[in-house]
Amino acid sequence: MIRILLVDDDMRIRSIVREYAQAEDWSFDEAGDGEEALSLFASGDYALVVLDVMMPRLDGWGALKQIRKSSRVPVILLTARNEEYDRLLGFELGVDDYIGKPFSPRELIARMKALLKRSGAAQESETAFVFGGLRVDAAARTVQVDGEGVNLSPKEFDLLAFFVSRPEIAFTRDQLLNHVWGYDFFGDARTVDTHVKSLREKLGAYREHIVTVWGTGYRFSGGAA
Repeated sequence: MIRILLVDDDMRIRSIVREYAQAEDWSFDEAGDGEEALSLFASGDYALVVLDVMMPRLDGWGALKQIRKSSRVPVILLTARNEEYDRLLGFELGVDDYIGKPFSPRELIARMKALLKRSGAAQESETAFVFGGLRVDAAARTVQVDGEGVNLSPKEFDLLAFFVSRPEIAFTRDQLLNHVWGYDFFGDARTVDTHVKSLREKLGAYREHIVTVWGTGYRFSGGAA
């Protein structure tokens, strides 16, 4: 599992980032200041650091300088100061990306994913997922039901692949829109419902794997259909 060090003295911001990232296969360690962050960093193996600049005891600049003495781990700086000098200083100190506050949590998650992929920490899965007679091959983008191929639209496949790679996790419609259609998609929840309905029809006897979670959204059940 990918480990991320999230450093910000605002607990609310840390909570929001975790909430938006819950669909990802990431674990978070958290710190409220630079000194606590360095203590965690020294004893942990992190794939990415998200680091606020303005913090008590030791600020983000100081923490970044110490991190760069021993590691090239990707670092995203968060700051309320959006001046050119700050950006230039950050890049001189070895920051990989920079996002100003207030920021869009969706944009931050997208940038985190891009950095993890660029660094090699996150690789696209090529695993075939099998649930009884239902087989989903993420690499070949094929689906079979009892040995027969099923013709899905690109987004139907993307939605099904997202489900099968995260079984038993309930997702809201908004989360599914964000992760399957993209953070810049401006459709509404009916888009998800329409695609789920179509998927169920095409999966036939295995339609019950896609479970409606009332008041929330949907989850994929890995049990017997």
